[in-house]
Amino acid sequence: MQHAVGSPLPPPHQPGHGPDAGWSPAAQHQGPHHPGTHPGPTPVPPPPPAPGFSGAPTPGPVPPVPPAPPHAVPQHPSVPPAPDTTGHVPLPPGGPVGMPSAPPAATAASDPTTTTLAVLLIGPAGAGKTSVAKFWADHRRVPTAHISLDDVREWVRSGFADPQSGWNDNSEAQYRLARRTCGFAARNFLANGISCILDDAVFPDRPVVGLGGWKRHVGPGLLPVVLLPGLDIVLERNAERTGNRRLTDEEVARIHGRMAGWYGSGLPIIDNSQLDVPATARVLDDVLARSIASPPQW
Repeated sequence: MQHAVGSPLPPPHQPGHGPDAGWSPAAQHQGPHHPGTHPGPTPVPPPPPAPGFSGAPTPGPVPPVPPAPPHAVPQHPSVPPAPDTTGHVPLPPGGPVGMPSAPPAATAASDPTTTTLAVLLIGPAGAGKTSVAKFWADHRRVPTAHISLDDVREWVRSGFADPQSGWNDNSEAQYRLARRTCGFAARNFLANGISCILDDAVFPDRPVVGLGGWKRHVGPGLLPVVLLPGLDIVLERNAERTGNRRLTDEEVARIHGRMAGWYGSGLPIIDNSQLDVPATARVLDDVLARSIASPPQW
């Protein structure tokens, strides 16, 4: 239904209403008229006093307002902040991970499956680090993250410095950057109650950039464990790899020989030559329980 657009209607005629009572027909036409707009109604003054009533009502006594003290600051009710609709959850800052506290002698050893831990799984290429770390993280009873150094290192796409093409300053810098990024991520996860297991081929003859670097990035509470099967097993597993994860037999043998330096280092070593992934994960839990009770010196 279409309605004609026009000026508001005057109020009904009542005694005391009219041009001399404050309402004028000319008020309807003040200013130009724009089609499609609806000017608001003209204010109507209050009706005149009823017969027999003279003058405005006498207001009652008004209580005195106490004077404000000098330099008084008006108080306003606190307004709660508007709810955050972005889903932001405040997180505690990530800091270095401290040493795990050993349980009292009168109690049983801590259960590594329900303890928030930071684990570094060390081993040569083909030792099964990534498979064991993923399985261990998947089957824990507390939230656990797996952080793979190789995965983070390969975040670099253009300009990726592949060590297989030759170890140089660029590949060294990208390894250091990947380790620092993994350490930063691990501290954030751990600060929010999520355990971490990191895997890396750390060499015992490079403690400053290897194990010492991880200790600086994550904290002294990091628990290193070495996964070191026999050379024949490593060569067999490496042969099943594809892409830049697969190394030559000569390179695998050289890395495996350097990893043998972990014997006598004091770090726990797991020989998983005859163990599948689930069995290796169970042995890892046993090793971690001993490390919690008596943290290794490294």
